[in-house]
Parts: sequence; C-alpha cells; structure tokens
Amino acid sequence: MASERTEDYLEVLDTIIAGKGYAQIKDVSRILGVRPSSVTEMVQKLHKAGYINYEKYSGITLTAEGKKIAQKTKKKHETLKKFLHILGVDEKIAEMDACRIEHIVNSQTMDRLTKFVEFVNKNKDTPRWLDHFNYYYDTGKYIQCQPQTEKQCPVHKHKK
Repeated sequence: MASERTEDYLEVLDTIIAGKGYAQIKDVSRILGVRPSSVTEMVQKLHKAGYINYEKYSGITLTAEGKKIAQKTKKKHETLKKFLHILGVDEKIAEMDACRIEHIVNSQTMDRLTKFVEFVNKNKDTPRWLDHFNYYYDTGKYIQCQPQTEKQCPVHKHKK
C-alpha cells in the first residue's frame, strides 16, 4: 500500500501530466509548496518504486501502477468532497478534509460512501430527508413532517 506522501505526489503528477503530457520538478514544487530538492528526492523514490518514469533533466511520466494509484486517490478525494458537500460543509474545509481522509479511509467505508454519494446525486431535487437534516443542523430541532402536510412543514419554510 502506498504511503500518504506517495499518493499525494502521484495525484499531483497525474494532474500536471493530464495538462501538458509530462511533469517537471518545478511544477510539483510549486503546487505542493515544497523545495525542489525535496521533490527530486521523492521523485527518485517514486522512480525506484516503479511508480514513475524519470530521468534527470527530463519530464516525469507515470507508469501504469503510478497512474492506477493516482486515479484511485483522486476518485476517493472527489467522492469524499462530494459527501462533505452533501452534508453542507464549506468548500475549503471539504477540500482540506477530503485530502486528509482519502489516505486513511477503510475500503469498505469508501465503498459505502461512494454508493451513498451516487444514490443522493441520482435525485435531481434535494431529498426531503436532507432538508430535514439541514433544519436539524441549523436549529437543533427534529421535526417529522407528514407527507400530506409537507408544504406547511417548518423545515421547508426554513430552506435557504
């Protein structure tokens, strides 16, 4: 299993490569906010581990295994971010938390979260229960509205 640092580097490399076909040390350094010498050291480790193709002073590309890890990490990141958005978490916080959680979440949990996000996003309208959750979050009050009186329910008058 790849380390958190490995996943972060591969994810960044994949993004850069998608844009211009290859990556350079300076690209990674700028995006991650680390010294070029630190990037060079990590790139050498990634090359030795078989995750990237790298020759000094040349562009960096991902091997099939590196691409696989990068894509899996990106997918987890996006799913976690979408899940946090469903809960109403602020964009910046959702981004930061997804970056942290993506490395430690159990695969069973990730499978359930993925299906949950897919399920919620299949419905074009906000599910009624999510409106109820948001009302509960904002007010601390749990209200069970009956379908026949749904329009008069305080939850729906509260919607932002």
